[in-house]
Amino acid sequence: MIRQFRYYLIVLASLLTLHISAANKVRIFGYVMDEFNKGIELADVFVMGTTQGTTTNKNGYFNLELSVTDSVSLRFSMVGYVTIINTLLESHIPSDGIVQMTVVMPTDITMLDAVEVTGHNIQTSQMEALDARAIRLMPDATGGSIESLLVTFAGVTQTNELSSQYSVRGGNFDENSVYVNGIEVYRPQLIRAGQQEGLSFVNPNMVDQLQFAAGGFDATYADKSSSILDITYKKPQRTEGVIDVSLLGASAYFGAGNERFTQMHGIRYKTNQYMLGSLDTKGTYRPNFLDYQTYMTWQLDKNRKWELALLGNYSQNIYKFIPTESSSAFGTFSSSRQLTTYFDGQEQDVFRTAFAALQLNYRPNRELRFGIDISGYYSHERERYDITGQYILTDSPQDNSQQTTTLGVGTYHQHARNQLRLAVVNVAHSGQWKRGENTLRWGIGWQGQYINDRIGEWQLRDSAGYSLPQSDRALLMYYNMHSDANMHSNRMLAYINNSHRFITDHGNLYLNTGVRANYWDFTGEFIASPRASLTYLPTRKRDFALRLATGLYYQTPFYKELRDTLTDAMGVTRMALNDNLKSQRSVHAIIGADYYFRAFGRPFKLTAEAYYKYADRVISYTIDNVQIRYSGRNDAVAYTTGVDLKLYGELVPGADSWISLSYMRSRENLLNDNRGWIPRPNEQQYSISVFFQDYMPRHPEYRLHLKFIWAQGFPFGPPRNQELRAAARSRDYRRVDLGVSRTFSDKTDKFMRKPSARHIDYWTLQIDLFNLLNLRNVDSYYWITDIYANQYAVPNYLTGFLFNFRISVGFR
Repeated sequence: MIRQFRYYLIVLASLLTLHISAANKVRIFGYVMDEFNKGIELADVFVMGTTQGTTTNKNGYFNLELSVTDSVSLRFSMVGYVTIINTLLESHIPSDGIVQMTVVMPTDITMLDAVEVTGHNIQTSQMEALDARAIRLMPDATGGSIESLLVTFAGVTQTNELSSQYSVRGGNFDENSVYVNGIEVYRPQLIRAGQQEGLSFVNPNMVDQLQFAAGGFDATYADKSSSILDITYKKPQRTEGVIDVSLLGASAYFGAGNERFTQMHGIRYKTNQYMLGSLDTKGTYRPNFLDYQTYMTWQLDKNRKWELALLGNYSQNIYKFIPTESSSAFGTFSSSRQLTTYFDGQEQDVFRTAFAALQLNYRPNRELRFGIDISGYYSHERERYDITGQYILTDSPQDNSQQTTTLGVGTYHQHARNQLRLAVVNVAHSGQWKRGENTLRWGIGWQGQYINDRIGEWQLRDSAGYSLPQSDRALLMYYNMHSDANMHSNRMLAYINNSHRFITDHGNLYLNTGVRANYWDFTGEFIASPRASLTYLPTRKRDFALRLATGLYYQTPFYKELRDTLTDAMGVTRMALNDNLKSQRSVHAIIGADYYFRAFGRPFKLTAEAYYKYADRVISYTIDNVQIRYSGRNDAVAYTTGVDLKLYGELVPGADSWISLSYMRSRENLLNDNRGWIPRPNEQQYSISVFFQDYMPRHPEYRLHLKFIWAQGFPFGPPRNQELRAAARSRDYRRVDLGVSRTFSDKTDKFMRKPSARHIDYWTLQIDLFNLLNLRNVDSYYWITDIYANQYAVPNYLTGFLFNFRISVGFR
């Protein structure tokens, strides 16, 4: 009898175990929406009777995995909304254990006068918030950078996958400013090609928040005329870590903290040797890029009023290249050409930078904040090469019965011994006072610049026994430049900016006004930059937002813009710093609108912006690869106008995707040229970009990420020939990158729940397919000239189809 009772007990226990095991597989996901079908961000989703819960993302999406024995009650709450309780019976759970629901939370009108409702995630300024999590699995040929996400945004273009540089609404790379924790960061100055570039300053593993503005930004940001990327680093409250290994390099990140002290350390190594092997120029590539970064914070008192923060970075880029041969085909079907070059010599470049910033913040109360920032940046850049190339230019008939004709032979020698030492020191005070619906921010600072520049580079060309340019009296160089410049200067900076929200019966108005001032003793120039923006949120149309922005913006010279040139009778070009140079000045006018709607049961957001920028005192420039050469003079006026469209939404729950469309016209009028308005170097009249995420139904651990870019080619012409400047246009830049990944975690894989794996948060295997369609893109042109002055533009092609394998492990 006892044995029979024990048998029934075992069977009953087994059934209960199976029942509980099945219940452990229940997944509940969906959206929390308001009455206007817009997702509510940061709403609490709490499993009543337990400590389990989560919060919604910016689209109102939530996901829970929990055990259900009989029934489960979910409590949905958010300040300013009526709390909703949803009870789910076990009998209503499908056999696959997956439940999708949409919860509508009405506005709690009894609380509107007491609190500020922030659940709509509406953009109330020109700064757009980005999701840093999208970067982790994005296929990126640069080895993982924030900029790879930016280039999929409307108005942002890139035409070189080896570089993290980007252009915004017709501006060049130097017109973009990057801030980390409120401090502007810099990048090396001498880099002339994407393959020389190392790692982006920003370490993605350390990022907490991202904000980006493609124009119309407020007075708290520096004197740049195109865009602002504002990044805030994390303050981890627990131990965490990430290790990434791929064919493009490796990285390691560690973070830890508590209420008094937080720390983060990141080290990254990158080598694009594998990618450079697909270029037309063959040889030995030895690029090695190393970066270390740390961010630490201390709460100096128990009341958390005093905080001390340290941000540090050291990077080293070493690029060695020994070319052997190159073969490039170009031209049309009926007039095809082939350039074959054999090389001798090598290039060795070293770029070392160091950055440190110390911040002391004091918050006497919730309304006031005072801060003191001290930062320093040092860069030592060295560029050395001696390369001889012997080339033969032939036609390439499509009919094999025809013979190949030699069009020209020649030799060239390129030489450079360039060195730059640069130091920038900043001391600044900033403050903020927030009272009710008003926020006042101010700042004042001093900046010292110390620069030592040595340039010695020349190029000799010989075509069929004749030196170019040809002379009967002397041996002339095709290009010969020298510089020995020193600069010590001081800048004084100040700004004041006020933001106010006006609440009316018809809607809410967000008004942002400010002015920024700058004085530089090197040129003796004082500038004042007034800026203003307005956002209107109508009460009756709460799924709509209208934005206006305008201002007078300056692009203050940093150093490269000051380089003026003078060529003597022997063809030697010498550089001198132009202390009469003025800051480039532009007027911005922007109108934009956001429309929130739902389609196919998913939340979407459509953004449209039209803009116009007129600039005078423009310093004209040319671009070769990623190197910008300025004229050193205020010698042009320019304008840029265009329209940007972006459709953003979740095509699948919890995975953001978007498509961006841009049309732009950017022209300049050189004051010493009678051709009138010509395209600016960064004019790409049309561009389309797509970022798409997807995962397998019921198996979100299998994911797909696709990045697509199609942009018009850039204007170009023969070097140092102003009459033919921007006379031609390169082919369109088209590229598709695809990433496929599988993530293992304790939510989807049983073996990750074992005690031996308790310190592993996740690990991911990913395959990236770069340039999936193997499209031939061009980043620059090399010009061949024969003795008859015929010129041929030989394209320098970028990388072809490649794959990359990545392993990422997260620790806790």
